[in-house]
Amino acid sequence: MTDALAPATAMGAVTLDVADLDGTTRYYTEGVGLDVLATAPGQVTVGRAAVPSLVLRHSAGLRHASRSAAGLYHTAVLFDSRAALAAAVYSVATRYPRSFTGSSDHLVSQAFYFDDPEGNGVELYWDRPRAEWAWDGTTVRMATLALDPNAFLREHLQDDARPLGLAEVGHVHLKVGDIATAHGFYVDVLGFDVTARFGDQALFVSAGGYHHHVGMNTWESRGAGPRTPALGLGQVVLRVPDPEALGALGDRLRTAGVAVRDDGRELAFEDPWRNAVRAAVADASPTAR
Repeated sequence: MTDALAPATAMGAVTLDVADLDGTTRYYTEGVGLDVLATAPGQVTVGRAAVPSLVLRHSAGLRHASRSAAGLYHTAVLFDSRAALAAAVYSVATRYPRSFTGSSDHLVSQAFYFDDPEGNGVELYWDRPRAEWAWDGTTVRMATLALDPNAFLREHLQDDARPLGLAEVGHVHLKVGDIATAHGFYVDVLGFDVTARFGDQALFVSAGGYHHHVGMNTWESRGAGPRTPALGLGQVVLRVPDPEALGALGDRLRTAGVAVRDDGRELAFEDPWRNAVRAAVADASPTAR
């Protein structure tokens, strides 16, 4: 049995359960500059260039969990150029100025942080070329350095200031109860590689040498137990390159005693905090359920 995720594994669209579907949709379209790609009763999919980034699902019967609960820390939307990132940052900061929470240079990337109208964390970022990333063995060098948003916009914002280019989920950052349990599931069972760890506070994992596809921290949620139904994170999607990779992942999950729903096209399961995860072959279209 293969015990590692295929190198070509990537993240798919993140599902958010929201109370105000129209208002949240406006934030991601009029603010961030994503396009509406599909609609269904009570659900809107947004993204760019036919690639979905977020599935917004109306869940009026749910309420917000406490900040100390496990769940979503942020969804990170990756832009393919600094000009595209600058356009998105300018757009959302202009239309929703109170949603801006900070910016950082992480050595591997430049990132800007926001909270959407429902309090879901959002990272908008651009990756430096991989050749510029520095590694200490299997650990990538990341930091949190000052990044002046106004200077970034002066340098990279183009005259038309239109959000263009690809914008897809590059990584997802989760709030978890403890790092040892997170390592046991995301590394030992799912098969991600560790790329960085900060003691018992944070863990970053990836496939194929990316700086991280999933980040996990205990900064607000240390000791948190399994989630109960709440607004916020509805589902995380893993995109694997082929049926063989999907089958190997299913084998690892079942061997570890993780309950898996397998319909022949995709796998559905939960992490130790009851975060819903769905895995499918990259050219398939996992559904939000």
